[in-house]
Amino acid sequence: RVFGRNAAAVSAALRGAMAQLPVDINPRPPRRNSFEVSLVKEDGSTVELWSGIRKGPPRKLKFPQPETVVEALKSNFA
Repeated sequence: RVFGRNAAAVSAALRGAMAQLPVDINPRPPRRNSFEVSLVKEDGSTVELWSGIRKGPPRKLKFPQPETVVEALKSNFA
């Protein structure tokens, strides 16, 4: 549940920042106990916006603040 709740919050923040941006949650099966946010560019390249794999404990460090991901997204479009 906590992964889904955080994914929904990050997804809403990304859509709020860039309405035309398509957001997919888990297009492939996710890694166990991980939370990552990646940007797939038009040329097919992937940029990692946030990863919680090496973070924690505590568990809450594995999840980003939505604003952090939005800032990383904007810096990749600048």
